[in-house]
Amino acid sequence: MDLNQLYQRHQILLMRASSASSNNACRNHKSEAAGIARRIEAFQNALGALAAQSWRPEMVR
Repeated sequence: MDLNQLYQRHQILLMRASSASSNNACRNHKSEAAGIARRIEAFQNALGALAAQSWRPEMVR
């Protein structure tokens, strides 16, 4: 797993969510970003990394 790619994809999705033209598109981008955040958190937890605590997926509104 390439964490840099996951971080990049997560950031792109959050930027797309903030500029989405509809609430539905915004929710979809945030939902996908939350899934990636869960993957990052799980990977970091498996390594015992303290940074994992800051990768809690945001609630999708």
